[in-house]
This record gives sequence, C-alpha cells and structure tokens, in this order.
Amino acid sequence: MKHFAHSLVLGALTTCAALPALAVDVAPGDYAILPSGTTVGLLYLQHSRATELNFGGVDVPASEVTANVAVLRGLHYTQIGNEPVLFQMVLPMGGFETAQIGGAAQPTSEGLGDLTFGASYWPVKPSNPETGTTVGVTAFLTAPSGSYEFGEVSLGGGTWVFTPQVALIQGLGNGVYLDAIADVALSMDHTESGVEVSRDPASQVQVAFRKQFGQTKSLSVGYSGQFGGDINYDGVYSGLKTRRDQVRVYANSFLSPTVQVQGMLAKDLNVEDGFKNDVVAEIRFLKLF
Repeated sequence: MKHFAHSLVLGALTTCAALPALAVDVAPGDYAILPSGTTVGLLYLQHSRATELNFGGVDVPASEVTANVAVLRGLHYTQIGNEPVLFQMVLPMGGFETAQIGGAAQPTSEGLGDLTFGASYWPVKPSNPETGTTVGVTAFLTAPSGSYEFGEVSLGGGTWVFTPQVALIQGLGNGVYLDAIADVALSMDHTESGVEVSRDPASQVQVAFRKQFGQTKSLSVGYSGQFGGDINYDGVYSGLKTRRDQVRVYANSFLSPTVQVQGMLAKDLNVEDGFKNDVVAEIRFLKLF
C-alpha cells in the first residue's frame, strides 16, 4: 500500500501541474518574431497550490501539493537561409512546501528539474502584424536530467520527452490579437524499480485573447486544456492522466525599453484523475539583450 501511495503521488504530480508543462506553456505574444541577433533572458517565479485530488473518479480527502518553482529560460533569435529561427533552453528548479495524500506526508525529491531544449521556425510571417497571421512551429526535447526518484514527488520526470508545438497569432485590429497553441508530449517508456512506466501521448491546447495598449502593455484572458497522458504501470492504467481545464489571466508591462514584468493568475475549473490547482500565481521577469 505504501508503494502504491508513492506511485500515486508521482503520477498525480506529473499530471498536475505546472512542473513538467512549463517548457511548453506559452504566454500570449510569445510567438512574435524578434529581430535576428536578439537574446532574451527570462526568470519565472511560480507558486501553485492544489488541495483536491481526484483518483478514479473519487475525491481523496486530506490531499495537498504546494510547490514553489523558479525557471530560468534563455532564447536567441537568428537566421538560417534568411529565415528567422529561435533556439532556447529552459531549466526549472524548486521544491514543495506540502506533499500529502490522504493526510500522509509523501517523500520529495527537490532541486533541479529536467532541462529542455527548443528550436522554432515560422513558416507564415505577417506582412502587417496588426491584422496579419503568424504561424510558428517548435520542437522541444526534454532530457531526464533533473532530481527524480521513483515513488517520490519530483521536479524531474525520469524520462525523455519530445514535444512538437504549433502556434498561431492572428491580428484582429485595434490592438486585439488571438493567440492559439497546440502541442503533444511524447514520453519514452522507462523501467523504475522493476516497474515499466509508460505514458500515453498528452496533448495541450492554449487559447488567449490579448489586448495591446500601445507597445508596452497588454492584458490577456485565456484557456488551457490538457488531454490524454494516461499513466500505466506494467501496462495497467494507474487511474491517473492529464485531463485539465484551466483559465488564465495575464498582464505585462515594459518598465524600460529592455525590461518587462508579467504577472499571471490561473485556476483549474475541472480535473479528472489528478490534482486540481486552487491557484497558480506566477511573475515573469524578461530582459532583452
């Protein structure tokens, strides 16, 4: 029973939240094309709290996960054959204030999370960003480099993950934009403590309406839906998956021509077979070089 509880927490944390998904979460406007030679440094500080766990359609009482995570992200825009491309790296780190199921505290592995590499290309570029269409595609590869122990609440996922992503920015005029992103995470099977761990493809859809107030400020309201991602142990469904409906609000402002601050608040409206976030609060600092 103890091993089962630990496996439950591992799967629930993997689906719950925020931690493995940070590399593919996209803020409104992130797919805008910046000039070649631009380098961007970002620091994310995120706090999340979940006090409801749904397992097999049943709510598990006295279950809670509270996490504090920092993410370092670096981006560099360049050109290949006169076409804009972007290379990036993402590294999360942090720990857990609380991790319990049914009132029982769970062991944790804290520290560094998995390192993710990404490369982006834009097959469709707008002639007029105000009303034009931008389409970008990115290939993310996440390495199992972070803190991870099977049966513990971990920042790392313990396996390689390949995530192709496609994004659309559609200018609607009058400073209003539609941002839409879709991706699918493909995880490699791995064996831990004699147990084969596999995860079905997990897809995510993100949509936001963004209002630009000049060149320095914006406000956005969005939705994120996650689907699939069934976790199996030795080929048997664990009762945990990625199924989540979340609403988000973003606001950002440039404090100077090269420094931006962005805040985000999110809340899960619906979760099946996983932890439900009461709140996800994030502040992002961006520096252009």
